[in-house]
Amino acid sequence: MSLIVMATGGTGGHIYPAVATARELMGRGHQALLLGQRGGMEERFAADSGLDFHGVDAGKLARSGQGRPDPRELLRAARGVAEARAFLRETRPEAVVGYGGFASLPGVLAAQSLGLPTVLHEQNARLGLTQRLAVGRARAVGTAYPKVVGLNPDKATQVGMPVREERLPRTEALARLGLREGALTVLVMGGSQGSLALNNGVPDVLRSVFGAEGRTSDGQPVQVLHSTGPRWIDEVAPRVADLGWYHPVPYVNAVAAWSAADFGITRAGTGTLAEAAFHGVPLIMVPLPESAENHQFHNAQSVQEAGAGRLVEQSDLAGALGGAVLECAQPGTRAAMREAALGRSPAGAAARLADLVLRHVR
Repeated sequence: MSLIVMATGGTGGHIYPAVATARELMGRGHQALLLGQRGGMEERFAADSGLDFHGVDAGKLARSGQGRPDPRELLRAARGVAEARAFLRETRPEAVVGYGGFASLPGVLAAQSLGLPTVLHEQNARLGLTQRLAVGRARAVGTAYPKVVGLNPDKATQVGMPVREERLPRTEALARLGLREGALTVLVMGGSQGSLALNNGVPDVLRSVFGAEGRTSDGQPVQVLHSTGPRWIDEVAPRVADLGWYHPVPYVNAVAAWSAADFGITRAGTGTLAEAAFHGVPLIMVPLPESAENHQFHNAQSVQEAGAGRLVEQSDLAGALGGAVLECAQPGTRAAMREAALGRSPAGAAARLADLVLRHVR
């Protein structure tokens, strides 16, 4: 039975694909564990998913004001590589899979220094910084897009974006979330850590569109599940305390939330878009303006062009979000968008990435 290590962490967009692939490999009789930042959200995600986890130090490769890496972060990264190297030397996995982000780097570089096979997964259309540091010695790269800028096509295999391929019956999902049946259910989610812009802008717009009673123009009741991120819940909750139909929570069970949602208001990270497509949930996407190479904007454009969502720029949130919400509240429009979303489904991506990894094990 092979042991395969998932080097991941930092954000849900990096962690969810690792969890999905780990489960796929375990279902085939292999061992899998997550290796990431000690105390990072990946540690909690691993526990919630019933996966083993090993934590190491990790340093962010952010730039300081002088355009140079922060020496303290470089020291943390070096410590993390040494810790990961010691762990991998002891456990001798058959392969290490890196999912990008600073928390994945110690595990991937440590594996390569020990001569262990490494496979990368690149979720964006442009190769990220940490992936560029590791791609030279990687055996293969699984990609979410057919073409990735900065990546040799000979090394690339399109597998899609692995997601948790789990759905719940809508009735069960609503019950788990404490929501009622028969209401138009809107999911607001700014990623695993929440979004300050969505937290600040969305509640007032939805209050204006649906009124104090929370109803559509044809009288259907509305309920909103808003995942604020743990940091922001105490700021958002008092602002909607008078709206019995508005439910802010620190974070949600994503499978239940996607299974219950009629449409979502989200950022436009690849992971979010893939999960929405798998569940057939139309989206109103507000791309993060600071995303690398503005990739979230381009992600959202492709979803809108496919008819599966609407793009609203953050700078125009107050002016454009209300109209997009009214559009998505129409059953006919929503049904067409749902079909378009399902047409973009990444079902089978975890299996394809697992196949790629197993072709390169020791």
